[in-house]
Amino acid sequence: MKAHDGMYIDGAWRPAAGRDTIAVVNPADEQVIAEVPAGGAEDVDAAVRAARAALPAWAATAPAERAARIAALRDVLVARKDEIAETVTAELGAPLPFSQAVHAGVPILVAGSYAGLAASYAFEEKVGNSTVYAEPVGVVGAITPWNYPLHQIVAKVAPALAAGCTIVLKPAEDTPLTAQLFAEAVHEAGVPAGVFNLVTGLGPVAGQALAEHEGVDLVSFTGSTAVGRKIGATAGAAVKRVALELGGKSANVILPSADLAKAVGVGVANVMGNSGQTCSAWTRMLVHTSQYDEAVALAAEAAAKYGDRIGPLVNAKQHARVRGYIEKGVAQGARLVAGGPDAPREQGYFVSPTVFADVTPEMTVAQEEIFGPVVSLIRYEDEDDALRIANGTVYGLAGAVWAGDEAEAVAFARRMDTGQVDINGGRFNPLAPFGGYKQSGVGRELGSHGLAEYLQTKSLQF
Repeated sequence: MKAHDGMYIDGAWRPAAGRDTIAVVNPADEQVIAEVPAGGAEDVDAAVRAARAALPAWAATAPAERAARIAALRDVLVARKDEIAETVTAELGAPLPFSQAVHAGVPILVAGSYAGLAASYAFEEKVGNSTVYAEPVGVVGAITPWNYPLHQIVAKVAPALAAGCTIVLKPAEDTPLTAQLFAEAVHEAGVPAGVFNLVTGLGPVAGQALAEHEGVDLVSFTGSTAVGRKIGATAGAAVKRVALELGGKSANVILPSADLAKAVGVGVANVMGNSGQTCSAWTRMLVHTSQYDEAVALAAEAAAKYGDRIGPLVNAKQHARVRGYIEKGVAQGARLVAGGPDAPREQGYFVSPTVFADVTPEMTVAQEEIFGPVVSLIRYEDEDDALRIANGTVYGLAGAVWAGDEAEAVAFARRMDTGQVDINGGRFNPLAPFGGYKQSGVGRELGSHGLAEYLQTKSLQF
């Protein structure tokens, strides 16, 4: 798509306040494919003012009408699915089939789910002699990451729309074209002017201005835990609500009764998807000591199949960061059984699918989020040992448990300190709440729990 040279504010594209721009780079060939404006505090202020002006009318709009606008938005996303996939592939580097199935397909499912929820949610209930109303929290500042550029936008914007909130979106600077395409879709869907606004820009400039703006009632952020702390502190000083979806170091626990080959194969595939740039990826594979050597061989074999099937990392900084983690893993004694730090291609930000064996729980590669195609295999002695290792990081976003008996897997999963666990390869559910324990964040996305993040309650007593 052709990049817009302005911001989408109050239902129209308007010039940015300044002249600074952001170069959009294709990570597969390192070529600049577009430039977008680098907005600042003045652009953010204009967008927030537009959102505040639009709030009363949108909040008063009947839920059925809000549902109709979200359904129309979903239909536009369906009609432009191919364009979405091509745009994500161009600026993120994901292989086109993955972009079609996941980057374009999942947001359509999520938008559809909120069209249904907006129409069916109980915005009013009787509790004894009280009537309790669920009302929109107000203006939402949404700050989204680059790894799933459209999904993360829809996961914030759709429930905010359903709740009756108005929104200012600041997307990641690496993937602004997808955000601009989404703004076009919002316009085409007939969402009223000012209800959704887009400001492209750098995080420390436009993102910070949005988080600090006194006209923003809630900041919804997805990204690193380090930035999440800063946003939380900023919001706390203003007694402003936040929803933070942050880092992860999820454990894939394979119990001895599981189908080992399937658990290892699916586990490796889970990490390789999106080139490992997934906060919920099962990057720690925990295997019983009696099956460990077999699991290592299976993981190395599985990773080898992805050598030319995964895309590049998003940018040069991320490329260097992931390679640095691999080098640190080797230096600390982990054994490479697949991949390594050497770049597999001369051009593009590619990293080989990498598998580490002989990883101990205290190693850096077992504790810190790498955000690349790197799997660490860790042995355990018994279930209590496995649980100690699984819960032994500051994160608690997602995870997986495999067992021959489902009840056995569920019993283990219930003891894990994490927000979402897949049992024996359970399928993605767009209605299930997503979010973490501990330093993986505050709040939930998706489904009715995600909608509740954008609501506040008022009770009237009779």
